[in-house]
Amino acid sequence: MIQPQELHELQHEYAALFDIDGNLDRLIKKIELLSYVNPLNIEKEKHHFFSSKYAKDPVFRYPKLKFNPYKLHRLFFSQRLERIDDEDIRGLYKEIVYYYSNMVQCIETIGQKRRFHYNSLRVYGSPTEKDVENARFILHFASEPITGDMEKIYTPEEAKEYFEDFAQQYDFPLQIKFSTHIAADAMVSNASQTLFIKRNVKFSKNQLLTLANHEIGVHLVTTYNAMGQPLKVFSNGFPKNVETQEGLAVFSEYMSGALTLKRLKELAYRVLASDSLIKGYTFSDTFDLIHNQYKLNRNDAFAITLRAHRGGGFTKDRLYLSGLRKIYKRYLKEESMEPLLTGKVSLDYESAIRSLAKKSLVSKNRHTNLAYKQNNNLNKTLDFILNNLK
Repeated sequence: MIQPQELHELQHEYAALFDIDGNLDRLIKKIELLSYVNPLNIEKEKHHFFSSKYAKDPVFRYPKLKFNPYKLHRLFFSQRLERIDDEDIRGLYKEIVYYYSNMVQCIETIGQKRRFHYNSLRVYGSPTEKDVENARFILHFASEPITGDMEKIYTPEEAKEYFEDFAQQYDFPLQIKFSTHIAADAMVSNASQTLFIKRNVKFSKNQLLTLANHEIGVHLVTTYNAMGQPLKVFSNGFPKNVETQEGLAVFSEYMSGALTLKRLKELAYRVLASDSLIKGYTFSDTFDLIHNQYKLNRNDAFAITLRAHRGGGFTKDRLYLSGLRKIYKRYLKEESMEPLLTGKVSLDYESAIRSLAKKSLVSKNRHTNLAYKQNNNLNKTLDFILNNLK
């Protein structure tokens, strides 16, 4: 973590940069997309959908906006980036402005079907043909036998205790809250440094290990590392950071021995669900693809379909598998993961991080991912699959 005197000297030397970085920080804090895109009435609409025998698409409600989108756009583009002397840093911040402006448009159009979907594509992209081929390749493998570790018997309260115990090996506070308004069974809010646990679900032993290494071992590690950086952009997130961050998180599952073929297939289903949006599939169509054609049980199929169709068509989930492939390739080259744990950063901007580091604008990580220290994966099928992803 940077010391106060050092930070003061950097703020003096790079006054314009810190001014703009601080301005953007105040604006970006208002727009955590996941807090708006998760429906408020998931369980009610799930019941209606099942009661209709999968024929009537859910009608989701979303949280109301707490900011003025037009005003926020104007404030983003009012930043005088020409004040930043360094050309590379100025270019980085220009892309940051465009990235978060697109994010505002995403939030502004939540629930507006195609408009939201197109805005989502601008932020998260769409599955490539290679992504879809990788997903289908994974789904060709026969499912593994169900073990006792996969049985969902742990309550949210027991999950909370597990995560608290797990986090003791990390030197940062763990704040946990329960929620019924999240699409995932657990997720980290970067803005509030909080791990949210879904209230109305049960967890398996393997799932707890998976979530702990994913959410705490990566998402909270990068959250707290970012808080020790001189620039706020490390906390708010570089453009295209989701693919890298989720790739690191799933790779943490792999290294800890938590990753299963079932989980890998879940990521493959997410790619196919995201791909179905481009084809114009309705919620029912995507559910039919996952549940009836690929034979995934209806609860898991609903969860995957929900994640893809929330907001009107959300393609973020397609990035987990491609992110894992890129991070695994990096691991095979024996390249350090530490630069990618400095905050919410992206592989695409690794050269920018190195440039910032040369100017003392990047601090050494205070926290690291403990699972990365030793490969505890014993599943040879996973190794074969990961080695053969295109």
